[in-house]
Amino acid sequence: MNIVLANPRGFCAGVERAIAIVERALEQFGAPIYVRHEVVHNRYVVDSLRAKGAVFVEELGEVPDGATVIFSAHGVSKAVREEADGRGLRVFDATCPLVTKVHIEVERQRALGRDVVMIGHKGHPEVEGTMGQSADGMHLVETAADVAALNAIDPERLAYVTQTTLSVDDAATVIGALRTRFPAIVGPKKDDICYATQNRQDAVTRLTRICEVVIVVGSPNSSNSNRLREVAMQGGARAYLVDRASELDPAWLAAAEQIGITAGASAPEVLVDEVVGAVQRLVGGQVVDPFHEPEGVSFPLPKSLASERP
Repeated sequence: MNIVLANPRGFCAGVERAIAIVERALEQFGAPIYVRHEVVHNRYVVDSLRAKGAVFVEELGEVPDGATVIFSAHGVSKAVREEADGRGLRVFDATCPLVTKVHIEVERQRALGRDVVMIGHKGHPEVEGTMGQSADGMHLVETAADVAALNAIDPERLAYVTQTTLSVDDAATVIGALRTRFPAIVGPKKDDICYATQNRQDAVTRLTRICEVVIVVGSPNSSNSNRLREVAMQGGARAYLVDRASELDPAWLAAAEQIGITAGASAPEVLVDEVVGAVQRLVGGQVVDPFHEPEGVSFPLPKSLASERP
């Protein structure tokens, strides 16, 4: 029996940057550093940063005057930025640059007089942040069925954007429905789904060709991790999402000749190692870790945090 690791897996450049921003702010300014929302959706990462002095809040009203606050990788609405500016908070923005690109696209399309349809999951912080880039003219759809319910919009002046962590296939289905109903709709020049989401979904698809079982390491509130599990299931594998190795059920692994393991873009490699070790203790097996070219993507820190610790 082989344990086959997906490549690429785990941290993406946006997650690495967000974590580094929190750690560098703690080094330069000391605890506490306030973080609006979980900086990335991984319990292990959040608990580790909390132990170093990060304080996670849901609203800016929980942040004391004069404090330092970091916006999470998922991005925030314009109203949140304005509130922070109005209170004079020191702000560091850990929004993933690929999410910022979507925000810029929304602003551009609204300036051109187009309503914007966002394809995404209601309640997800990235969706709330993107929908909050304009006070009006924004519409949210999750499925092709939602497209049929869109009303009171000019079909000749319409654009769409997507949440960056969607299933590629699911997004394509909804985009197809939008183009069928609104032939004049315009989209971004380049797909909004981020390179890391695409690459990790492709890697899981490759796993499903040889593995009966796929374990996805990621927290339950991680959109991209949930999408990886769905992609594995669509590929015919029995797929399970676990936050930590302690959540593994030995029954999942019974009679499997090949077990695939991957990790969402916010899950650190230490948790992959933990799950691999647990699988080996339960059923044995040899680890196969196929070589993969590095993704070669990195995002710079804010200039005010880029210098070495004084």
